[in-house]
Amino acid sequence: MIAIRQEKASDTTARDALLDAAFGESRFDKASERLREGCLPADGLSLVAIEHARLVGTVRLWHVVAGPGRPALLLGPLAVAADARQRGIGSALMDHALCRARRRGHRALVLVGDPPFYGRFGFSADKTGALWLPGSYERHRLLAHELVPGALDGARGLISATGQPVPKPELRQLLARFRRGAALTPRAA
Repeated sequence: MIAIRQEKASDTTARDALLDAAFGESRFDKASERLREGCLPADGLSLVAIEHARLVGTVRLWHVVAGPGRPALLLGPLAVAADARQRGIGSALMDHALCRARRRGHRALVLVGDPPFYGRFGFSADKTGALWLPGSYERHRLLAHELVPGALDGARGLISATGQPVPKPELRQLLARFRRGAALTPRAA
């Protein structure tokens, strides 16, 4: 049985391994990563799917603006373990994420993704024609979903991060990580 719950700090290693397996190192080159870099996900909007004590899916949402004065959430990455796909886990994560975002009063979401998959959840490129992302991306994959009708009417401009910054570690923490051979710069996944 699959359980969907809020991500915990103890899920970080398994989540990162899942994202590495699903997207590889190229995931850090994506335009949407520029928006996640150095930011914390939106509070209460990082979800995982657990099956038999194993993390098999993840989705996170991030605070952005879809052009000046248009608060929104960036959805992604969404990933499901290869051996758990085609069982509705990705759809369940999407449903939970959209429901939580709506309950928390968010008005719109944007993402870069596969139009046929995300179209099932109400995402389309109808309101993204005058929006753009930092970096390169396939324009037809920039999609949006309004939780409140009209939330993105007239939206135009750069989609920018507005989330809380990742807390910077103290020098002694960096030195300890360096001595252990760990990476010095944390990545938001």
